[in-house]
Amino acid sequence: MTRPPRAAEEAPEVGGIILAAGEGRRFGGPKQLALLDGRPLIEHALQAMLAVPAIDPVVVVLGAHADRIRAEADLGGADVVVCADWADGQSASLQAGVGVLGDVEAAVITLADQPFITPQVIAGVLEQRGRQLAVRATYDGRPGHPVLLERRLLDHVSELEGDIGARKLLVGPHVRPWEVGRLCDPTDIDTPERLQEVQS
Repeated sequence: MTRPPRAAEEAPEVGGIILAAGEGRRFGGPKQLALLDGRPLIEHALQAMLAVPAIDPVVVVLGAHADRIRAEADLGGADVVVCADWADGQSASLQAGVGVLGDVEAAVITLADQPFITPQVIAGVLEQRGRQLAVRATYDGRPGHPVLLERRLLDHVSELEGDIGARKLLVGPHVRPWEVGRLCDPTDIDTPERLQEVQS
């Protein structure tokens, strides 16, 4: 997977983070490598992010099974970081990703186990940027991904703890919910049974 290089004079504006550090305990192994339509789940998530030209750089955060995922999945086009503290939860993974992004104005965050999030929805979250400090996709009113955090919130990611990701930063009037409706399927692939359901 490749994308055109950014011109040297262009300053990075919006980066992307794909969280893929989990152990996959419920799945029984590295679900990031589970095949859907002949390709690992993590490749579906990465391709969707890379397909949005306005997002650059794109960072994939690995943790458990990092060596195997690097060997068996095509992560071309992304900067890969391994979160040594992945067992501490999603917050640690998010901190690792933000640390690699550098001086971006904002970041879009998705998950490696949501293979049906489309480039159109990721781009749509970008289009919702305004005065608020965050944009969060919702599905029939339920919060989900993608999530966009502006720089002022990214600067507080280092304060997060546990397995709640950026949830603490996504409460209040500074968050703009964007109802995705049926534009894409936010299904999480957490178990082999769930994967079999979406393939049938």
